[in-house]
Amino acid sequence: MNAYAVRYDLRLFSNFTYFLDDPVRGDEFEQRDVRNYYGGTAKYVQQWKNGDVEQELAVGVDARYDNIGTVGLYHTQARQRFSTVREDSVDESSVGLFVSWSTRWNTWFRSVAGLRYDAYRADVDSSIAVNSGNASDRRASPKLSLVFGPWRTTELFVNGGRGFHSNDARGSTLRVDPNDPTQAAESQRLLVPTTGYELGLRSTPTPRLALSMTAWRLDIGSELVFAGDGGTTEPSFPATRHGVELSAYYQPADNWIVDADYSRSYARFSTANPAGTYVPNAVERAASLGVQWSDAGRWSGGVRGRFLGPAPLIEDGSVRSRSTTIVNAQAGYRLSDAFSLSLEGLNLFDSRSNDITYFYESQLPGEAEPVADIHFHPIEPRQFRVTLRGTF
Repeated sequence: MNAYAVRYDLRLFSNFTYFLDDPVRGDEFEQRDVRNYYGGTAKYVQQWKNGDVEQELAVGVDARYDNIGTVGLYHTQARQRFSTVREDSVDESSVGLFVSWSTRWNTWFRSVAGLRYDAYRADVDSSIAVNSGNASDRRASPKLSLVFGPWRTTELFVNGGRGFHSNDARGSTLRVDPNDPTQAAESQRLLVPTTGYELGLRSTPTPRLALSMTAWRLDIGSELVFAGDGGTTEPSFPATRHGVELSAYYQPADNWIVDADYSRSYARFSTANPAGTYVPNAVERAASLGVQWSDAGRWSGGVRGRFLGPAPLIEDGSVRSRSTTIVNAQAGYRLSDAFSLSLEGLNLFDSRSNDITYFYESQLPGEAEPVADIHFHPIEPRQFRVTLRGTF
């Protein structure tokens, strides 16, 4: 069993559209979130054997309660509030019951069957009275994994199951647009279902080499996409994502490890979206390559490169982000059993790539009308960090 209690306090100031909505004071806004949340997990596991058949049963419960005293959105100038878009207090609770049954039927076949049942409830007290209220949702999530092998160090696996992602509790009681209370707004379900499938293999052709390959598909009841005018994500159309993932782990010598990963994926809205079928900001290719070294003495080190490919920025795919490549390196020296010293080089080649890229309308001071353009956050420039760690 475990339990936790957390105090969370956020003040975040942003201005994504500059002077689009307010040509005098600007579009700066503050997001405020002050909450206490509590939760825990209890799990019981029982193992037994019937002849040659090994079995394991696990049952448990997860619970969490969020007491959000203030969650608000405010218009600000120079970080000083001058109006309130909305301010709410929210109580949200969730309970999840789960059970899994694992069986090794023989030397070449094992299975894991699971079922999870989640229940959520949210109570919203809003500064816009009509947006106050409560909502609840429930979701059953069955899962099944089948593993065949190994045969000559290779095994096949098939996974399938259902899950969900949760939406902002305030969206579940929404009736009018907080920016314009004269306009009606559509509420959203608390829990959005997803269904996923995997087919793959794992192999160790030599004792020093491990390979894996997975083909997967995910059907999502509603995508969460970025809204530039508010700097938030909001529910959109259902979507389907599918792709492949490849990974390799190689130990050329006792002191060396090389690992590599590559993924290729496609994300498309699965129902009619008038703007197009591409899911904005869904990265289509990603890869990483790392080399690590450590001797039997005091020295260690490594270097890792990461690549994120381009992504569509709008639904018709006509505007795309650029790819991002970054290389980090580290060297370490163990001073004693209690102390170690390390030097890290971050963004070692001082790449001018971007951390994140979006496409939306904004307006600068003096511009006569809004301009739809790419907005980006650059990655941090090259820097070095020295760390001294101690264990007591």
